[in-house]
Amino acid sequence: MPPLKKLRGLLLLPLALLAGCDMVLFNASGDIARQQGQLIVVSTVLMLLIIVPVIGLTIYFAWRYRQTNKEANYSPDWDHSTELELAIWGAPLLIIIALGAITWISTHTLDPYRPLRRIEPGRPVPSEVKPLTVEVVALDWKWLFIYPEQGIATVNELAAPIDRPIVFKITASSVMNSFFIPALAGQIYAMPGMETKLNAVINKPGDFEGFSANYSGAGFSGMRFRFHGVSEPDFEAWVQKSKTAGGALTRAAYLELERPSERDPVRRFASVEPDLYHAIVNRCVDRNKMCMEQMMAIDADGGLGKVGAYNVSPRPWQPDAGIPPRTYVTAMCSVNDPAGLSLPLSTARIREE
Repeated sequence: MPPLKKLRGLLLLPLALLAGCDMVLFNASGDIARQQGQLIVVSTVLMLLIIVPVIGLTIYFAWRYRQTNKEANYSPDWDHSTELELAIWGAPLLIIIALGAITWISTHTLDPYRPLRRIEPGRPVPSEVKPLTVEVVALDWKWLFIYPEQGIATVNELAAPIDRPIVFKITASSVMNSFFIPALAGQIYAMPGMETKLNAVINKPGDFEGFSANYSGAGFSGMRFRFHGVSEPDFEAWVQKSKTAGGALTRAAYLELERPSERDPVRRFASVEPDLYHAIVNRCVDRNKMCMEQMMAIDADGGLGKVGAYNVSPRPWQPDAGIPPRTYVTAMCSVNDPAGLSLPLSTARIREE
């Protein structure tokens, strides 16, 4: 094969590889994902304004001043050029300023916690439209979606009306995962004992893929779900289908569902126990466990009763402004500790009394 054809084949190889890729990030169906895709393109173009000339000039200088080129000027004493210094430092500085401005603006505009101001370019969110709330729980290794307003829940299936803002409340049951629907918006981490949020909207009907973008164990590769962007009537029909085809998601049912399993089929629940998601976030679905918010309330109040007063310390970072200092728990004895062994002597005396 002639050298020119070989070179042409090598140049076309990346395009051939990309031809089989789904460019969903650059052809998204949701306004947030579309803006994020545009941000990637703009940032890449700005950086190429420096990268391409540098690569081109590197090749040019290597060829121009090669050892066999006797016509090239040889200036061993050359050490400074004001014009060259301005080009070397000025152009990258301008690019960095432009990237910094774009990053600052887009960071606030595309903040996942920020409520949507528009459905798509030129279409602000109507004041009478109420966002759809979806509570997302990353399990091992499946996704649970709770619709509190509709009173239903699904496993590995999600649906939302087009052109209606969606508020996702996201948490996890055991380990950290990442909630990601490329066609809708960027990934958001799901962490146990915490709640993250994502505001997004889907503008085109379709069947889209969602998955976890953070490795979470043996069943991670099968932790995928389908996201359906549908019309408002079709969404209502989907809700009714879940209500007629599903069972009840009680606390006991959730504890069974929470057990690790791989490649679970779609499941539907016609009803959801009130405050289930709240209990999941606070890690007290089992009623025998104390909720995290209760633990934090005890912490804020200075511990457990009179004995707990010896296990607290004042906050050293709190300024002295004439306000009684707040305290926080520094230690807590276990029910298995022998009396008096893990506590100060004064505390042991109180126990005996």
